[in-house]
Amino acid sequence: MAQDLSEVRFLTVAEVAEMMRVSKMTVYRLVHSGELPAIRFGRSFRVPESAARAAIERPVADSA
Repeated sequence: MAQDLSEVRFLTVAEVAEMMRVSKMTVYRLVHSGELPAIRFGRSFRVPESAARAAIERPVADSA
């Protein structure tokens, strides 16, 4: 069942970058590539906290 939008916690790009321990530019790349869902508010993006946590827990593909 989908969460009520009022219950969703949104994070700024800076907060997501800190949580993922990457640069803000990396977060922007993930958002623009569609790997990290985000909502645009004016000139800034907000990422649902659940999406950021899911991205952190996602297994990394082996490049070998």
